[in-house]
Amino acid sequence: MESMMTDASTETPRKTLVIACGALAREFLAVKQANGWDHLEITCLPAIWHNYPQKIPDGVRRKIRANRASYDEILVLYGDCGSGGILDEVLKEEGVERIDGPHCYSFFAGAEVFDKMQDDEIGTFYLTDFLVRHFDRFVIKGLKLDKHPQLLPMYFGNYKRVMFLVQVPDKTLEKKAHAAAARLGLPLEIHYTGLGGIEAFMKPRAAAG
Repeated sequence: MESMMTDASTETPRKTLVIACGALAREFLAVKQANGWDHLEITCLPAIWHNYPQKIPDGVRRKIRANRASYDEILVLYGDCGSGGILDEVLKEEGVERIDGPHCYSFFAGAEVFDKMQDDEIGTFYLTDFLVRHFDRFVIKGLKLDKHPQLLPMYFGNYKRVMFLVQVPDKTLEKKAHAAAARLGLPLEIHYTGLGGIEAFMKPRAAAG
């Protein structure tokens, strides 16, 4: 009698798309590789949208609608990122979940640790691995300080320190972070976060694959 049992090896793997900020692509891929989550794929929106958060909600919506038919599940790797709650409204309408937190600084450091950093010194300017790598583009040129250096006190006069949230320890990046802080005229502190925030968000969802 022919067996009616389904061979699990012939089942089509579940496909999940992660819509992410371009500033998180390297970190997501590191977590994916470390855990062997081959069924997860990523598509990114421009990291420069950190400077234009009003673009994020519609950009995410377009990505969701363009890809919904091709995937079993879609997840979003974005904090609110300055959208003022509009991103969450879009995700509620589209039935898509995102990582918890107002921004990547919070989910990298962990909400409690980040809140304590803010309580200890509200005048903190945060850097991640990505922002250190692209400091000139996103901070100096992004704020037009390359053309108008006289604006530096206006932007950073009320800051008291720079906090480098390190995802992957790298002495070269630490040197660049010290140089970036010096350029802003601020002392640097370093806190090692790892990639646990992204992994904690993905793990229970990736297991469904």
